[in-house]
Amino acid sequence: STIAANLSAALSVHGRRVLQIGCDPKHDSTRLLLHGKIPVTALDYMRVTNPQDYSLDAILTAGYGSVGCVEAGGPEPGVGCAGRGIISTFELLSLFGLKEKYDITLYDVLGDVVCGGFAVPIRREYADTVIIITSGEFMAL
Repeated sequence: STIAANLSAALSVHGRRVLQIGCDPKHDSTRLLLHGKIPVTALDYMRVTNPQDYSLDAILTAGYGSVGCVEAGGPEPGVGCAGRGIISTFELLSLFGLKEKYDITLYDVLGDVVCGGFAVPIRREYADTVIIITSGEFMAL
């Protein structure tokens, strides 16, 4: 998350329109860009909002350098599938045509989870170029 946030910040300083999507149920990917603020996650928002009332402003927050920040969130620990939450978040973002509003989208995805849902950013319709940066943890490698 630190690498993703710093990369987003650096790209924004160089004039790129950057969107960072945190795909970790802990929803802390964009914390550095938002100066410690914890935004409403897309999943929490979808749980309490009628689909006809969905608004992009409720889940998209401008961070450092105008980086667009979205946190997918996840289910309560031990309940539900976090990967399914990622898929639901991407479907919601597609409704708003968010990808077309940015030059670069960074997906901060867990590296130590073996769940198909977390591979969603790699799918062709979500990412044109994939750069994988792993942590030094054995499971991530």
